[in-house]
Amino acid sequence: RTSHTSPTASFSFVRLKLANCCSCLFFHAPFTTRYCEMSTPFVFRQGRTVFQRLARPTKAVQQRSHHPDPFNPKVTKGWKAALKEAEIPRTKMLEEIEHGLKMGLPGASSIEDRTIPTFSRGELPHFAGINTFLKAPYVEDANLVGDYDATVVGIPFDGGCTYRAGTRFGPQGIRRISALYTPYNYEKGIDLREEMTLCDVGDCFTIPANLEKSFDQISNAVAHIASTGSFPIILGGDHSIGFPTVRGIASVTSKNIGIIHVDRHADIQEKDMDERMHTTPYFHATNLPNVNPKNLVQIGIGGWQVPRAAVPNMVERETNIYTMDDIEHFGIDKIAEMALDRAWDGCDAVYMSYDIDSIEAAFVPGTGWPEPGGLLPREALKLVGLVAKEGLCGMEVVEVSPPYDHADITSLMALRIVVDALGAMVSHGTMGQHKKIIDKPFVPF
Repeated sequence: RTSHTSPTASFSFVRLKLANCCSCLFFHAPFTTRYCEMSTPFVFRQGRTVFQRLARPTKAVQQRSHHPDPFNPKVTKGWKAALKEAEIPRTKMLEEIEHGLKMGLPGASSIEDRTIPTFSRGELPHFAGINTFLKAPYVEDANLVGDYDATVVGIPFDGGCTYRAGTRFGPQGIRRISALYTPYNYEKGIDLREEMTLCDVGDCFTIPANLEKSFDQISNAVAHIASTGSFPIILGGDHSIGFPTVRGIASVTSKNIGIIHVDRHADIQEKDMDERMHTTPYFHATNLPNVNPKNLVQIGIGGWQVPRAAVPNMVERETNIYTMDDIEHFGIDKIAEMALDRAWDGCDAVYMSYDIDSIEAAFVPGTGWPEPGGLLPREALKLVGLVAKEGLCGMEVVEVSPPYDHADITSLMALRIVVDALGAMVSHGTMGQHKKIIDKPFVPF
């Protein structure tokens, strides 16, 4: 702002200002313009004239040759994935459409897309239909599960909860949000509908007031599925089911089984409040004759919710424990490598138990024992993929409690863990390799 009144004086002042602040002129022109606008009209015109007469540097065109060409299939995974889609067959999808038209009747004459039936059948629309897992076929006759590569079974049980109940609704929650998904994964370049067979056998009939009777029911269900050669996918339920699920698989094989257990909690006490609660499954699972505690790998353990009663058992049985600090130090790839090395050592198969509370509590509010400081979702999914690609004899995801969830995000995370595990096995050709360990008949508990 200037108090000069003579045009000459004002012009000289502006010229001096511009000469002393050339950086302001070339790189901050709005400041110069604002300064001139606050002066007299004549000064504004003179300032504009000076500004316009000064030479401006020519802006060179930047060449960023170090950036990858996004359309070069040899460079980006995104472009490779787009090209790979054409290689995936559409046979099962077309069969599903044909079946839907047959069972659901052809759509109204005003519908231009003639693949749309009158009654919803199959994948679409995502908001309609009966909520089986991924809208897979519901197999009412449990004797037929052996016709499928994998079988989903719900374990609606929270009798082992020691704080917040609600995991009995976990299977419902996971199935409900699974309607959101398609069977195709762009990045992996696989379509589960085309490359494997999947069914949903429904839920195990658990007894809410009785842990031991429920355990027998759960072992019965899992042993039956495993004995047929179908891959058991277990939707919990609280983590007390970790014992009867492993017991069910171990009962139909003479081979040794390792366990990869992802959790924030140790879950290896003998008892909790005088019962085999969800803090105890791996004490009892590693008592089974073909499940050695040295093949139990526990990933993510830590925080303020590991009861001291569990620690002596971990030390005595020499389980393999990796905390979040270990994960930060070694990285997910190395942790997975070490976990697989220990779980598979002397074993013929590995079972994966995934507790949803192993993930940072901000991402999974719908669980009974949330603990901050856990895995990030991408870390969790990468770990699951690295473990599953080597092959599994079964898997479970537990501790999803929809009553405490928000917008189904915890159920969605549990769903993603399951489908990523299936995708890893399918893409690496390890789906079904567990069948070779089944060498004993199913005997009901």
